[in-house]
Amino acid sequence: MINIVHYEDNTNLREGIAFLLQATPGLELVGTFADCSRIRQEIGELQPDVVLMDIDLPGLSGIDAVPVVKGVSPRTQVLMLTVFDDEDKIFQAIRNGASGYLLKHTPPSEIVAAIFDIHRGGSPMTANIARKVLQFFQQQKAVRTGDYNLSPRELDIIKGLVSGYSYKLIADDLHISIDTVRSHIRHIYDKLQVNSKTEAILKAMREGLV
Repeated sequence: MINIVHYEDNTNLREGIAFLLQATPGLELVGTFADCSRIRQEIGELQPDVVLMDIDLPGLSGIDAVPVVKGVSPRTQVLMLTVFDDEDKIFQAIRNGASGYLLKHTPPSEIVAAIFDIHRGGSPMTANIARKVLQFFQQQKAVRTGDYNLSPRELDIIKGLVSGYSYKLIADDLHISIDTVRSHIRHIYDKLQVNSKTEAILKAMREGLV
């Protein structure tokens, strides 16, 4: 069962997402909130697997709330669900630790699929968001600023992440356990100074690590 918390200030959308999640086998909505005023306490108590996060929230914005979520519960995956598709917000959300980015016009079936995907280690994005990300890196020169003291095994794991492999596929390919993969991932985050798999992938691509 994947436990989910949803932050959305639009009542109709919040209720619609709640109905969708509650009707989907394998998903459990454990909390739904109109703002992030108590997010530290809510995440600490509920310990969700996935957080669906809007950006334009009263008070603390969804983008600024992402590092709070990751600080309280590093294993929790944050999936942005918003109307904003401009590059600044996309990359700020990713830098802050979001692992996926969907627009609100995404069909319900694709939202559900994205939740399962992000829980398995994927980085789901609405098609035009993914295109913006790719275009950004196609326009950049790969400039390697350092090797970050990454071991050969850690580089192998980064290559797997960039190729879109799940943690399980990486473990199978390298003949190691999933727990070992997760341990390497934590070390990679520390060395690259990133907060999420998506940010690690983007940094590896930008700096020519793979």
